[in-house]
Amino acid sequence: MGIPIIEFLVSDQNSIHSLKREKITMSMCSFFKGLKTAPLDTLYDWQNGRWPWGIIAFAMIMLVLLAHYLFQNWMHMLPCEQCVYIRYGNLVMALGAIIAMINPKAVWTKICGYVLGFYGLIYTFICSWKLMAIHDAVHSDDLEAMFGMQGCSMEPKFHFGLPLDKWAPEWFKPTGDCGYDAPMPAEGVELSSLQQFFVELYQSSDGWYLIPQWKFMDMAECCFLACCVATLFLVPMLVSWIVKGFMKK
Repeated sequence: MGIPIIEFLVSDQNSIHSLKREKITMSMCSFFKGLKTAPLDTLYDWQNGRWPWGIIAFAMIMLVLLAHYLFQNWMHMLPCEQCVYIRYGNLVMALGAIIAMINPKAVWTKICGYVLGFYGLIYTFICSWKLMAIHDAVHSDDLEAMFGMQGCSMEPKFHFGLPLDKWAPEWFKPTGDCGYDAPMPAEGVELSSLQQFFVELYQSSDGWYLIPQWKFMDMAECCFLACCVATLFLVPMLVSWIVKGFMKK
């Protein structure tokens, strides 16, 4: 009797997962179809749900976790001042999205979501752009490229006087120089063969790149690209909410 019951339960679970996948697929098809036929209505309805806010929150939190656990702890890439500011901006966006998820149709949660979202987005844009400029200057053959360049300190100053580097130094205390994102393992640290491979790969490339052999897309540029993707979410959502709100009145 035990085996047939187990087989039935497994079969039932598979059916549930299959139905969920079908539902998600149908929902995505309906969304993209709606974008073609009635984009404003579709975006308005979409931003009234939890899905877009959940995607933003998940993406921003994942970026911070990747920066800390993968790049900083595992690959020994030391975060600079602009790096910790970018983490702060990402978490502010995530916080706004989480607040909006409480009740996406309520005005107060929506306002909090958009205000925090755009504040974090704009701040991250600025820090990413500054980091890109510093990275280019550091790796330039022009000896005067760094002249007048600012924005790299070991004592960060977060908005509103938040002492994040004191509260969570592992996450928000700069320990590296801006523009130098090659792995720097401490002396005596034992690396696995996989860690050794990546450390040597990025050290030979004089920094982290999405495609090291071509030096294509450094860390600052990838952060800037992430901001562009977040903009593609937030701007259409906000526009649809404002326009539809005025149309209702």
